[in-house]
Amino acid sequence: MDIRELYRDVILDHNRSPRNFGRLEPADAEALGHNPLCGDSLSLTLRLANDRLSEIRFNGQGCAISVASASMMSEAVSGKSLPEVEALYREVHALFTEPAHVPALPLGKLMALGGVREFPARVKCASLCWHTLHAALQRHAAGERPTVSTE
Repeated sequence: MDIRELYRDVILDHNRSPRNFGRLEPADAEALGHNPLCGDSLSLTLRLANDRLSEIRFNGQGCAISVASASMMSEAVSGKSLPEVEALYREVHALFTEPAHVPALPLGKLMALGGVREFPARVKCASLCWHTLHAALQRHAAGERPTVSTE
């Protein structure tokens, strides 16, 4: 089997059966992401414990690349410390945007998303969830908390 076929299969699997799909209630942090060019949108909800991302869920709709990336991201960052999540965010961003990038961290299945850099319009699809996660963590660090309602 060609490595590109294997990567395609990983992306299709995560699109068909997204992991960590849904919403956490209550959540310690959340953010909304939207790509107006293609209509992809998602909401991330997170729980943090002792400087770790203990749980993550995503909800929304988008193309196969967008959904697969969010699913794969949710598996990759769950249980990681916040500095580890930040380092992974930087690595994945470089994977998407730098043609000669050699990852300094083991990316595992996330390498399947590396092919998007050959299609600039698809980079935004794959990176939407990562930018949304980054925004959620920045909001949390700034002390902004999601609104909680009992209704």
